[in-house]
Amino acid sequence: MHAVLHALSITGSMTWEITWALILGFTLSAVVQAVVRKSTVVSLLGDDRPRTLAVSAGLGAASSSCSYAAVALARSLFRKGANFTAAMAFEIASTNLVVELGVILALLMGWQFTAAEFVGGPVMILVLAFQFRLFLSERLLRQAREQAEQGRAGSMEGHAAMDMSVRRGGSFTERLFSREGFTATSHVFVMEWAAILRDLVVGLLIAGAVAAWVPDSFWRAFFFEGHPLAAKLWGPLIGPVVAIASFVCSIGNVPLAVVLWQGGISFGGVVAFIFADLLILPILNIYRKYYGRRTAVFLLGTFYAAMVLAGYFVEFVFGGLGLIPDQADAKVPMEGVRWNYTTWLNIVFLALAAVLVVRFLRTGGAAMLRMMSGAPDPGGGRR
Repeated sequence: MHAVLHALSITGSMTWEITWALILGFTLSAVVQAVVRKSTVVSLLGDDRPRTLAVSAGLGAASSSCSYAAVALARSLFRKGANFTAAMAFEIASTNLVVELGVILALLMGWQFTAAEFVGGPVMILVLAFQFRLFLSERLLRQAREQAEQGRAGSMEGHAAMDMSVRRGGSFTERLFSREGFTATSHVFVMEWAAILRDLVVGLLIAGAVAAWVPDSFWRAFFFEGHPLAAKLWGPLIGPVVAIASFVCSIGNVPLAVVLWQGGISFGGVVAFIFADLLILPILNIYRKYYGRRTAVFLLGTFYAAMVLAGYFVEFVFGGLGLIPDQADAKVPMEGVRWNYTTWLNIVFLALAAVLVVRFLRTGGAAMLRMMSGAPDPGGGRR
């Protein structure tokens, strides 16, 4: 019983540490999604030129999503005419290049990990685009589109299909501060929380259990601590494999990343582990439903290679610049609630969240929430 309480205590401390950052990130994402229409996004993703990939990454980062919703939205964009490579770049950015992830990494692990995430993310997209140019045949792409057009349900389909942006005209500021803008922001905010809550809770519970129950000696041996070169080479290779087996995606894998870093995984291994939220087993099965078995295997191989190479890139670049923090300084949050800046920030942002939730409930959001995990619109093809 004591061991269970210890694990739950670690989980609670981690949750309290990151609450305000999550609310901030999802609020910013909700603001963007409230004023940018999905039809606009599709029109900007028509090819795989470097400029288009940069735009897709920027739009993905602005439309922060849980991994399931990001995968569903990428399929929706592809069906409506977006280039497949650009849709995948959008998918990667919407889970790995987002504000809340950067803030949480800085809080739990250090600003170096935030910087590595925002450096490694574009590297991963470039490597993926290069692989697609070399290996993605017209035949496989045609099969993927035919399968996508069948509209088979995966997860968070209703959430991906919804466009809750403001319909009225006017400038960005006018639309945002209108009554419609307030309502749209509240709806997107609550939907994003509903989409990510399961994975976040599971990730925190797994991290708490691993931190409390798995001895450090196991991780030190598993990650070759004491053998610097072997650890650097092994970390980016094994990081995604651990992520795939953990079943935890999106921001939910950050608490476990803290535990792995404390246990001895390399700097690049942490980055590769976090990127692999798009390769967990349930999502691989969704790729199979969306694009067919062959394309799912292709995505597994190319995504994995891109994650590993991005991990090596940040490992050796940040190592060469002397920016990798000391693992001995890593600590899993265990202090709980105290009167410090975290508590004050949590109070402020929880109040903001309460305002948005009340607006959501008063404007018919509950009925929309019930449809969030529903099937995609059968007419969701090109428009």
